[in-house]
Amino acid sequence: MSTDPSFRREDHGAKGRYVLTQDGAEAEITFSVTTPTLIIADHTGVPDALRGTGAGAALVEYMVGDVRARGIKIVPLCPFVNAQRRKHPEWADAFAT
Repeated sequence: MSTDPSFRREDHGAKGRYVLTQDGAEAEITFSVTTPTLIIADHTGVPDALRGTGAGAALVEYMVGDVRARGIKIVPLCPFVNAQRRKHPEWADAFAT
């Protein structure tokens, strides 16, 4: 039985990650803090158990909502994050490109 995903942001000084946990597996987007109002999304990792489930896209959506709420922007260095940005023009306000 599949469980609903849970999301969280972890901050570790100048680094951090957004995490989706579902069915005991974790997907993540790692980021670097460049200024108080700018982060660089540098890597998306989705384990085999969550591939094809939309976990990566859900994580990007969660990250967009979080940065909007905090009044900061994302530099989409990660190719996956950048591809999601291009698919969702309504997210343009959350990105610094």
